[in-house]
Amino acid sequence: MNRQIFALSFGLMGMILAAEHANAQAAPCGDHTAIAQNLAATFGETLQSIGLATNNTIVEVYASEAGSWTITVSTAEGQTCLVAAGQAFQHISEALPNPDPDA
Repeated sequence: MNRQIFALSFGLMGMILAAEHANAQAAPCGDHTAIAQNLAATFGETLQSIGLATNNTIVEVYASEAGSWTITVSTAEGQTCLVAAGQAFQHISEALPNPDPDA
């Protein structure tokens, strides 16, 4: 059950990011360092996870102990855009599946 919810949440996140990426010009964007510092100062959010998207952008999740969270997408040039934010962040440590069935 947890794996299904986990998989569905990643699918939903992918759809949100795809939709938001199409509207990236309307999203608040700026220098990566300035945005990260603002998230920390304003909301107490720190970097929780990071990944490389298929279009070579970097996707980061920031969250605070109070439960607020923000997802950013950054280009190689250092332009960072806020694409989603919310409340009730929960850190879940679940083992990643092994992509090599012969291992």
